[in-house]
Amino acid sequence: MASAGIGVDLEGFHAVDAAVEAGRVRRLIVERGRIERSGYDRLVAAARARGAEIELVDDVRPLAQTSAPQGVVARALPLPTLDLDEAVAAEAVPALLTLDHLEDPRNVGAVVRSAVAAGVATIVVPTRRSAPLGATAFKAAVGAFERARIVEVSSIADALRRLDRLDVWRVGLDASGERSLFGLDLLREPVVVVVGAEGRGLGRLVRERVDVVARVPMAGPVESLNASAAATLAVFEVARMRGAVS
Repeated sequence: MASAGIGVDLEGFHAVDAAVEAGRVRRLIVERGRIERSGYDRLVAAARARGAEIELVDDVRPLAQTSAPQGVVARALPLPTLDLDEAVAAEAVPALLTLDHLEDPRNVGAVVRSAVAAGVATIVVPTRRSAPLGATAFKAAVGAFERARIVEVSSIADALRRLDRLDVWRVGLDASGERSLFGLDLLREPVVVVVGAEGRGLGRLVRERVDVVARVPMAGPVESLNASAAATLAVFEVARMRGAVS
């Protein structure tokens, strides 16, 4: 069952701006000193036109969850999440990205931004033992959550089993993978790419339930990439293999 939604508390100009454009913002709080700056006057006007309550304050930081809210915070209607079956059915040839318990919300936000940019807009995340999809993640995504399809599941391993039943190929990303991610034919098929947590990598059950463990080939003396960088390469390789980018 999909959750009630995410992204109620927002901060950072681009995250708030995207939510205003989507019509989700109900209360916008802006620092007085920012109103005359380029973009902020437009943001306030757009929020007011969509029926949001506007409040001007001297400093938004006491209301913020991050250390640099960029002079604006907002309270918004929740962004709905999808059920896994709904997300798969939304595309003729589905491509999903699954995050296996990433712990840094900034990494999650960066991954969502890259995935949406590559056209891999369906992202599966666990509800437990993972970075919260709150203000920090939304700020790092720079508005990309508004264009993503987020699926929350209680277990990544169980989600992979369900995807197998839905005829979706499962590719795990790990530095020890037996095949190269680049040029992997499965990426043209209905596919989910699974990225492991920072440091730990893929969980044991998750690794057992993928069809292929692939690696990002590297020429330099680096053991592995961080989760955000690996996910970015993966989603753009999916896009390249499908002819969406060149």
